[in-house]
Amino acid sequence: MNALRIKAMAFAILLIAATIYVVMSLNIDITGDFINAMTMGGAIAIAVITAAVTTKYLHQMKTDIPAGKLADENWDGIGEYENELPSGWAYMYVATFIYAMWYGFIGYPTNAYSQIGEYNEEVLAYNKKFESIHKNADAATLLKMGKSTYLVQCAPCHGNTGDGLSGRAQDFTGRMSKEQILDVINNGSNQLGYPMGMMPPGMASGKDAEDIAIYIAGGMKGEKPVMFAACASCHGEDGKGMGGMAPNLAQYDETLMTLVLEKGKKGLIGTMPSFKDRLTPVQQKAMTVYIQSLSN
Repeated sequence: MNALRIKAMAFAILLIAATIYVVMSLNIDITGDFINAMTMGGAIAIAVITAAVTTKYLHQMKTDIPAGKLADENWDGIGEYENELPSGWAYMYVATFIYAMWYGFIGYPTNAYSQIGEYNEEVLAYNKKFESIHKNADAATLLKMGKSTYLVQCAPCHGNTGDGLSGRAQDFTGRMSKEQILDVINNGSNQLGYPMGMMPPGMASGKDAEDIAIYIAGGMKGEKPVMFAACASCHGEDGKGMGGMAPNLAQYDETLMTLVLEKGKKGLIGTMPSFKDRLTPVQQKAMTVYIQSLSN
């Protein structure tokens, strides 16, 4: 056995030993878990194949004598031989192609273990447990839960304090701005699918629209504009949406929050994505409690 092969074997043993050391240091079970055992086997196989291939081609580089027909083209006096593709490379290409077809259409994901599937199952099981534990959570728990959820999911756009980052997103410290209300009056809205249906554009215009926008943005205090009667037909005289039939103009109620979180919403500053698959019903309720605390 020549020195090159001895070095290659030593290199392979070193790679295998390092792999085993890392796995053992992480306390990964490779005896009772099929996936971990298969992964470990693959790592060892890669180490052995790497050493063998490296040895073969290093030895070949030292001993092989160039043969074959030299190509006509050359670059700075360096030419190429017109040799055929090495058979080993061709076989490996065909084997890799066959394996890829099997893996893509048969082995995964239709008939094999899926880490994504396992993760989704674990998330669903955890969410079910979470909902059961916090099914009857009190207001203080919901407020605390809503704050932590808000800081992770909402604060990047709406700010840690809910101020909307100077107009970049909805300001939760108030209900709606005059500009937002005018935009809805002028363009209509049906993004959230309330039972009352779409609010058509142009329900009011000019000074009437201005008066309505100022009245609603001011918390619906003071003298009610005459044209607010057009709004009250769907939103109610108090602006609270007639029990969920239309959007609540007075506060962020649970119906409004649930619909916005599940469907997303396009506003003056961009489109908020749907959070339907990110938050559980309890988390949505907690978000409502926390957002209401910001507006209060």
